[in-house]
Amino acid sequence: MARVSGRSCIVTGAARGIGRAIAEALLDEGADVCFADIDGDLVARTAQDNADRARRGGGKVTHAVVDVTRRAEVRAMIDHAVAAFGKLDVKFNNAGVNKPMNFLDVTEENWRFIMEVNGLGCLIGMQEAAQQFIRQGTPGKIINTASVASRQGFDNVAPYCASKWGVVSLTQSGARDLARHDITVTGFAPGVVATEMWEQVDQDLVAIGAAAQPGQAMQDFSAGILRGRVATPQDITGTTTFLASKDSDYMTGQIVMIDGGMVLV
Repeated sequence: MARVSGRSCIVTGAARGIGRAIAEALLDEGADVCFADIDGDLVARTAQDNADRARRGGGKVTHAVVDVTRRAEVRAMIDHAVAAFGKLDVKFNNAGVNKPMNFLDVTEENWRFIMEVNGLGCLIGMQEAAQQFIRQGTPGKIINTASVASRQGFDNVAPYCASKWGVVSLTQSGARDLARHDITVTGFAPGVVATEMWEQVDQDLVAIGAAAQPGQAMQDFSAGILRGRVATPQDITGTTTFLASKDSDYMTGQIVMIDGGMVLV
């Protein structure tokens, strides 16, 4: 299949984890993809590792270093992708952070760090992508990464939950405002996914006394998953490629849950 053949896409947070899997799946189906991340060395290696994949899929690959909280860097990333591919069609706002703290211990620094990346970074990414679509005079797709934590609050990750609820609201607000420009805004909400980020969260929860031993947090969080296991990044990409394709053109303002039945909404 080549559901996104000829489409130019940017994926932030693409050096590893879900972001990398999203970008690789897009390459498999013919897209031109810019892997973007704040970790410059790693994202360069990740993009290089995918050069053969791009050739097999019939697309092109490039990379960009970006801090999604800095508007000038986001603009430069978009300019780079447009220079490489000729246009922009799809923008994934996927970069995100988490740093667990017990609810009563949450600091202003912890709050600002998480909200800046997950909330402000999403807003800037949406705005700058939309401006590019409008300049081009073409339709466009903006796809945001929410979380199961956007549907239910958890006690040890309150700022993260708040930030991902914010992503849902930004998705709805953007969809309403940008519809007149033929720009759709959607998102997806993963549950527990076996990635480097979850490994770090697991270590952090042990450090703050919220889990007794490594691995317990993931086991506890995933105990209620109806599918009976945690997700892999590849469990997410069927949906993300669909959202980037013409098959989802009549969707906007919606968040698709991909949590194995962890939270039913």
